[in-house]
Order: sequence, then C-alpha cells, then structure tokens
Amino acid sequence: MSQTVESNVRPDYDPELQKIADYVLEYRIDSDEALDTARYCLMDTLGCGLLALRFPECTKHLGPLVEGTLVPHGSRVPGTPHRLDPVKAAWDIGATIRWLDYNDTWLAAEWGHPSDNLGAILAVADHLSQKRVAQGEAPLTMREVLEAMVMAHEIQGVLALDNSFNRVGLDHVVLVKVASTAVAVRMMGGDREQLLSALSHAWADGQSLRTYRHAPNAGSRKSWAAGDATSRGVRLADIAMRDEMGIPGVLSAPQWGFYDVAFSHANKDLSLKPVEERRFTFQRDLGTYTMENVLFKISFPAEFHAQTACEAAVTLHPEVKDRLEEIDRVVLTTHDSAIRIISKSGALANPADRDHCLQYMTAVPLIFGNLVAEHYEDDFHAAHPIIDRLRDRMEVVEDERYSRDYYDPECRSIANAIQVFFKDGSSTDRIEVEYPIGHRRRREEGMPVLEEKFRRNLATRFPARRCDRIRSLCQDQAQLEATSVHDFVDLFVI
Repeated sequence: MSQTVESNVRPDYDPELQKIADYVLEYRIDSDEALDTARYCLMDTLGCGLLALRFPECTKHLGPLVEGTLVPHGSRVPGTPHRLDPVKAAWDIGATIRWLDYNDTWLAAEWGHPSDNLGAILAVADHLSQKRVAQGEAPLTMREVLEAMVMAHEIQGVLALDNSFNRVGLDHVVLVKVASTAVAVRMMGGDREQLLSALSHAWADGQSLRTYRHAPNAGSRKSWAAGDATSRGVRLADIAMRDEMGIPGVLSAPQWGFYDVAFSHANKDLSLKPVEERRFTFQRDLGTYTMENVLFKISFPAEFHAQTACEAAVTLHPEVKDRLEEIDRVVLTTHDSAIRIISKSGALANPADRDHCLQYMTAVPLIFGNLVAEHYEDDFHAAHPIIDRLRDRMEVVEDERYSRDYYDPECRSIANAIQVFFKDGSSTDRIEVEYPIGHRRRREEGMPVLEEKFRRNLATRFPARRCDRIRSLCQDQAQLEATSVHDFVDLFVI
C-alpha cells in the first residue's frame, strides 16, 4: 500500500478492554472474604473522608461549581450538606477520601489507592437509588456498592501488578479513572458496547503526570487528583450511556494509540519495545484478589512505603526521646520504591511535601511517639526545628531483599528498618518491620484497630448516638448489604 495512504480498516476493540468489560458484566462475586474486606474498606474510606473535613484546604474545594445550584436527587457528600450532580459529587467524595493520604493502598509495579473509586461508586449509587425510589422502583442496596468496590479494586489492582505507569511519568490515577468508568457504567445498566466505549474514552484522555507527587513539585494536587479521576470516570460513563461511539483501537493503534503515545518506555530499562511487548499484561485473571489482599493504612496518615518505618520509629521513641541532640545518625534501611518515591532532602514546602518524605515521616514519631495529620501542617513544622535537624542526620540505604520481597506476589512486604547511632558510640537495636499492621498477614491484629480508627473519625463529625448507629450497621455484614444506598447515605448527611 502507498505510504501516502493510511489503512482505514476499523479494528475490533482492543482485547484488554474486552477483558475488563467481560469481567464487569459477567463475573459473580461469591467470595465472603472479599465482601467482608469491602465492608471494612467502606468504613475506613468514609472515615478518612470525614476526617479530612477538618482541614480548610480540603473543604474549600467542595460544593457545587455554581453556588446555589439545586440538583434533583442530588448525590450527597458524606459529612456535608451538599447535594450535587454525580460528577461533582464524585470529585468531592474522592477528594475528601484521598486528602490525608490515609485510605487503603495497593503496591506492585504501579502504586495506588483502590478505594479512591468510592467517589464514583457512592455518588452514582446514591443518585440512582434516590431516583428509583422517586419512580416507585426498588433502590440500590449496599450489597451492590460492595460488589462495585470489589470490581473497581480488582481492575485497578490487577492492571497495577505488572504494568508500571510511573516508569513513563504517568500518575496512577489513570487506573482510578478506568476502574471508576467501568463500574459506573455497570451501575447505570450499560450494555457491553456502552461499557467498551466508555473504557476506550478513559484511555483516550490525556493522563495526569506524576510530577505533583515528587520533588521538587510535590503539592496538594496529589490530594485531589483521585477525586478528579473518579469524577471523570462518571462523566465518561454518562457520555457512553448516551450511545457515544467508542475508539476500538485506542490502545494499540500505530502512532496514535496509547501504547505508542504514552507507554513507549514502560519497561524497567526504559528501552523502546515493539507494541506487542508493550501491551498491558494481566498477571492473573480478574476476580477478587485485590480486595482480599488490599493494604489498610491503620496507624498513620502516611504514604504507604513509610508505614513500617513509622512503626519502627514509634518502637524506638522511648529510647531516643531524651537523647535527640545526642544522635549522630539514623540509618533507614528500605526498599527501592520508597527510595524512588519518598526519599528526599532539603526544605519541605507544604503539608503534601512532608507526607511524601520518608525522613520526615520517620523523624516525627521518633521525636513525638506518634504521627497524625496535624503533624504535617506548616505551624507544627515551624514550631519544631528539631525535625529538620534530625532529617539531616538520616542515611537511606536499600536492602535488595526488601526490594525483592516487595514485588514477590507471595510476600508483598513493605519493609523498613531503623537504627539510631549516638555521638558517644552507642546505638539502639536495629528495629525491622516487614509487614505493616494493615497487611493481609496481620488482618486479625489489624481489624480491631481499623474499627477504632473508624470510631475516632466518625466522632470528628457526628454526635455520639449517630456514631453508634453507623457503627452498629457497619459491623453487621448482612444488615449492611440489605440496606438501601439512600438510607445508608442519610446517616452521613449533616
């Protein structure tokens, strides 16, 4: 064929899109463990959103785009009086969930926070449920919300296992957008063609850069990026439900597809590979794996690669708290992802910069014995110059075993170790924590602590009797699943 003419044979949808669509439309969730974990995830995620409402930098973003807008059957934003269209509600819910970096986490070739998708799920479910009741139909139930959560977790999580978007500078919220788009279409009653169309448009979008998560540009956009992505998922679902045509070869089209444009250097050595070698790979079939293995941030509102460092620092606090000025150096032994994402030196410009600094997140619990969201604020940082003095004495080294075990699907550890050396030649023991309390291997230990975290977060927004009603419902799997979405959300409305 002449090189001056392009072939215009329209392809079938990329098989990667078809795999996701078939999962969303055909898979039946029968894992009790996945649904039970989804219940805990729902509690934890909503609690994180409620806690974020204490911070004006978060709440300034919430509410309708046009003041005074009234939306029939508007989606409610938990902990607020807002009733918004589902697109903006998803933005607001997603932003509150992610603001404090305290919701669940998934770590693999790509990183992310699958519960970010609750922004889309809850906004769409609440709107549809209210609308159905108004029309005399049965409302959606919380069982449907939990199932949508399991599916969104799985789409984001399995895509993240082998496919590194961070290696090409793209932010992980692309997977939030894709997962939210898929489950939103499912909840809206879309068919296979509508679902494939929506997914194709999610990949056709320009994708967010990771630059706002890293030095020297780390800032508060990382706190609302997921809200933006989950909101976009709802918008694209709505567009597809209006029978907008899709883009079948959105991933694989030569020169113009996602693989050639945005995924050309996804391999570890950053070398250009043929498109056949750059296709997304699925390490496992889509099922319930991600929800069953998701990581909860139970003890600290900190970037997850630092969670075990925080645990180790709290353990060492009694031994070092009265000898802070005697410290010669602190050796932090960690894994490669922590080094790539959160190890930094120099001035920290804002709270978002601090909660993505391994050294800061280690120094604070060493000094104070704990790490809470307020410890990242400007006033706190300015009042305690000892934090930066301690940061300057830290050495970060990689343990190759930690890095291997981080990627090993049989381990999935997130290990850190800390040892403090004093000027007189003495030292503490080397405290190593390989699995954080939110890991699947520590579920029995972790879930009571997660419930206590939920209790504390509820109490920041609601009176005691309301908190008791919410907790009682959330602790009963069968009762929660049978509850209508609009009745559930009613409990969170101010």
